[in-house]
Amino acid sequence: MTSDIDTVVLVERALDQTAAIIAAIPGGQAGLATPCPDWDVQALVRHLAGQDLRNFLVAARGATADWQAPADGLGEDWAAQFGDRAAQLMAVWRAADLDEQVAVPGGGRAALRSRADQQIIELAVHGWDLAMATGQQAGLDPALADHALSWARQMLRPEHRGPDRAFGPEVPVRPDAPIYQRLAGWFGRDPEWAPAGSAADHRS
Repeated sequence: MTSDIDTVVLVERALDQTAAIIAAIPGGQAGLATPCPDWDVQALVRHLAGQDLRNFLVAARGATADWQAPADGLGEDWAAQFGDRAAQLMAVWRAADLDEQVAVPGGGRAALRSRADQQIIELAVHGWDLAMATGQQAGLDPALADHALSWARQMLRPEHRGPDRAFGPEVPVRPDAPIYQRLAGWFGRDPEWAPAGSAADHRS
C-alpha cells in the first residue's frame, strides 16, 4: 500500500510532469488533435489548468467541487497558469490529513487520500494525451501510470463505462505492453493513437 507521504509525492510528480509537458508545447501546436476526441491541445490544457486544478484544490480541502461549472479561461502563458495553481494545490496536500473522511458521489464517505489517487490518475492520463499529441511521449514517469492503473483497476467498475458515462469501453492491450499503453487502454483510449497524417498513423 502506498503511504500517505508517497501518495502526496506522487501527486507532486504528476503535477510536475504535466507542467513540463505544457511548458514544452509551442504555440503552433495549440490546434492539434489529442486522443480525447472532443478536445484539441488548447482545449485539453484549458481543462487541466482551468477546471481540473481549480476543482482539485476544492477536493483537497475536503469540499465538493462543481464539475458542471465550465473551465476558467486560459491565458497566454499556459505554463505559468498551470504552475500557479499546482503550487496552491501542493500546499494544501502537504498540510492535509489524508485520513479525513469526505463525501463520495452516490453517498457514503471515504478517506481524503482517495481524492489524491483520483488526481494522480487524471494527470497521468491527460499527461499521456498531451504527450502523444505533441510528440513528448518519451520519458513519461512509469511510476505514475503504474499507481494510476493499479488504483483504477480496483475502483473503475463496468457500470461506469458506456454511452453517456464518464468512461468508454476498455481497449484490450497485451499484458506486457508499456505501462502508459495499458493505462490508456483501460481508460478507453487507443494505446497506439497517433496524429492524423503521421508515420505511425499509417502503420499496417
